[in-house]
Amino acid sequence: MRIVQRGHGAEGRDRVTLVPETVDDLWHLSHVLEPGDLVEGDTTRRIQRADDQMRDTGGEREHLHITLGVEDVEFARFANRLRVGGVIESCSREDQLGLHHTLNVEAHEEITIEKFLKPDQRDRIEEAAEATDAPDVAIVTVEEGEAHIHTVQQYGTDEYATITAPTGKGEYAQPRARLFEELGSALQHVDAEAIILAGPGFTKQDAHDFLKEEYPDVTKRIATTVDTAAAGDRGVHEVLKRGAVEEVQDQTRIARESELIDELTERMATGEKATYGVEETAEAAEFGAVETLLVVDERLRQERQGEGDWDVDANAIVESVEQKGGEVVVFSSEFAPGEQLSNLGGVAALLRYRLN
Repeated sequence: MRIVQRGHGAEGRDRVTLVPETVDDLWHLSHVLEPGDLVEGDTTRRIQRADDQMRDTGGEREHLHITLGVEDVEFARFANRLRVGGVIESCSREDQLGLHHTLNVEAHEEITIEKFLKPDQRDRIEEAAEATDAPDVAIVTVEEGEAHIHTVQQYGTDEYATITAPTGKGEYAQPRARLFEELGSALQHVDAEAIILAGPGFTKQDAHDFLKEEYPDVTKRIATTVDTAAAGDRGVHEVLKRGAVEEVQDQTRIARESELIDELTERMATGEKATYGVEETAEAAEFGAVETLLVVDERLRQERQGEGDWDVDANAIVESVEQKGGEVVVFSSEFAPGEQLSNLGGVAALLRYRLN
């Protein structure tokens, strides 16, 4: 979730403009929005012109910017969208006011919500924003005769593929290899930075050995193996219960942040394209020189809540970098790379070019 702007609307309601970037973000919003809220966004609506009414053509679709008084909310998981139904409160066409409409919100579409946010709803938005940088994880469970691939989402897990084949040894060795072959082929198409390989017995290790030989690129993404009593849904439940996903995500995030902080310090030592400190980084962002912005989550939170000591607007720096095509990486203050960045003022940048 990318938070674009915060403020207050009528009657002191919270007003937040945001961009959901994943299906997970749409799921989070389905738990934030409720009847009586206001949602503002772009949509299309079938408008019947006066000269069409006699012909009953159904009218033509027009692009409109509307504010909807929310009546119902539905997370359409398999359609990858959030459906928000209600009455049009404001619109560029006055003849549409008071009519019912459904706003279909999809990933990467900006919307503004206006409501009295409860503490848990506010926390959910913040957590979704923080989770944007969390690595994608897949859980592979293997046992004799079958293999399952599940992708991890914030709303649960999705079954990506189920593969079945004989896995006996001796004369059945070739069919056994076929199971692992199909598994490796499927994993090549799974969009996940890290893979957890799990299952009962030694089959998972045999699968790992086969993948290491035949699919080395897939093996590089296997972050850990976990012993479970079963494969499939039960095995996935065991992996989740043990906290293996969170551990892998933390390890992957730390590795990414470590690479960036190492590159920053190396560039600083050699006078290369880098800067640190809030004023210097803000200036680089203004000139469009920031390739990658590095900022500590706790410092960013403090500045956004008015508890920090920066003389510039933290949101303005982030928005400027994003608008000019730069990447924003929010470091966790809980890990060593974040602590290093905090010692540099909490914000730094890898630059496209050197500034005089």
